[in-house]
Amino acid sequence: MHTHDPSWSTRLKLSLLAGGLAAALLALSGCATVDAQTTAYVGVEHPAPTLPSEVVVLRSEPLRPHVRLGEILIDASVDPAPPITEVEQKLREEAAKLGGDAVVVVYDHIQPVGAYLNGPLWARDVQTVNGRKLKGIVIKYK
Repeated sequence: MHTHDPSWSTRLKLSLLAGGLAAALLALSGCATVDAQTTAYVGVEHPAPTLPSEVVVLRSEPLRPHVRLGEILIDASVDPAPPITEVEQKLREEAAKLGGDAVVVVYDHIQPVGAYLNGPLWARDVQTVNGRKLKGIVIKYK
């Protein structure tokens, strides 16, 4: 006759709980995001798209003559943060859509993008949510 061992059942439940928690943490850690919003300027040329691999990401305006085609706004998570290569690739892809040869990053900061309340009604605390904001100007060389 088989007797029920309560410690075995408890260990099984705890291991399932721990496994579920680990899976949830892994799922959350893979949630790094990079979103882009691209705006073409009115009244400038609209060249054919270029290849993202040929677009250069710059940190200062080049001395070569150029035309500004538009701008890219990037919203990226910070916890977890995406690899910087992913952010730069998004800039290249969006600049290529506008026909750009380069994108000049003019703004790159981590700042509050939201907030949430934490705690019971009588002792609430406001927690801020930070995000990375980038702005790039798409240019085409003359």
